[in-house]
Amino acid sequence: MTQPNSVTKLNADWQQPIDAFLHYLQYERGYSKNTLSSYQRQLEQTALSIIEYAKQQANSGQYHWLNLEQNQLKQHINTLRLQAVKPRTIALKVAALRSFFGFMQKQHLRQDNPAQYLTVPKAARDLPKNLAVDQVNHLLSFDSSDDILASRDKAILELFYSSGLRLEELVNLNINDIDWQQKLLRVSGKGNKQRIVPVGSVALTAIKHWLNMRPAFCQQLAEADQLALFVSKQHKRISTRQVRQRVQLWAKKQGLSQHLHPHMLRHSFASHMLESSQDLRAVQELLGHANLSTTQVYTHLDFTHLAKVYDSAHPRARKK
Repeated sequence: MTQPNSVTKLNADWQQPIDAFLHYLQYERGYSKNTLSSYQRQLEQTALSIIEYAKQQANSGQYHWLNLEQNQLKQHINTLRLQAVKPRTIALKVAALRSFFGFMQKQHLRQDNPAQYLTVPKAARDLPKNLAVDQVNHLLSFDSSDDILASRDKAILELFYSSGLRLEELVNLNINDIDWQQKLLRVSGKGNKQRIVPVGSVALTAIKHWLNMRPAFCQQLAEADQLALFVSKQHKRISTRQVRQRVQLWAKKQGLSQHLHPHMLRHSFASHMLESSQDLRAVQELLGHANLSTTQVYTHLDFTHLAKVYDSAHPRARKK
C-alpha cells in the first residue's frame, strides 16, 4: 500500500463522513482548529492510501468507510512503518481513526470499530525542555513602560509563566475572564473545558499596563474581538502565530541561547511549581490535565527529594 499524492482530492462518498465528523468535533466537542486540521489530514491521507491500494488490486471490490475492515487499516499502518514514519505520527493517525469510527458507530452507520484494536509502535517520550528560574527572570526583565508592543508582549510572557497557559488558551482570553479582586483567571481549555487558575501580582500589573495602552489597537476591532484581552496592531484578536513570533523575538532580544516557544514557558511554570511544592495533584489541576500520568511525564520530578520525604515520613522506611 503506497502513500498517496497529497494533492489528490477525495470524492464526496469519502469526504462527507469526514466533514460530518469534523463538524461534530468542532461544534459539539469544542476541539481546537489545530486538532481539527490534524484529524482531517490523518483521515484524508488514510482514505487516499486505501483508494490507491484498491486500484492496484485485481477484483479488490469497492472500499468505503462503511465497509473497511481491520485488515485494510493494518495494511495502511504497516506501510507507514515500512516507510519509517515516526511512531508518534502513526499513533496520531490511529487515534484519529478510532475516534472517527467511534463517531460512525454513534451515528449508527457502522456496528463495529475496525480501528479499535490496531496496535502502534511505542515512542520514546522525551521530557520537555524548560527554562531555569534565572533565565525566566532575565527574559522578563525588559522595560515595557513606553512601548505598546513591548507592553503587550510583557503581559503575554508574564501570563504564560504565571498561570501555565496553553497557547490557544491565552489567545482566546477575554478581558472579563479576569477576576481582579480574587486574582483568578477563567480559562477555556481542551474540549472547551473551563478551569480557574490563579494569576500572580506581577502578571496582573503587566496586564493592567497593557490594558491602559490597548485602546490604540482597538479603533476597528470586529464585534467578536471587542473583549479580546490581547489584540494586534492589525486591530483584531492576536493569533497563535503572532504570539509564537513575539516569544521568539524577545528570547533573541534578551540573549537566550535556546529556541523559545510558548509551550516551554508552560513547562517552566509546571516544573518550577512542582519543584517548590511537590504537589503533583495541584500542578495537574493548574495545567488542566485530565490524567495525572500526563503531568508526571510533562514535568521534571525531583526523585531525590521524594526519596528523602519517603525516608523521613514512612514508618517502615528505615530501621530504628
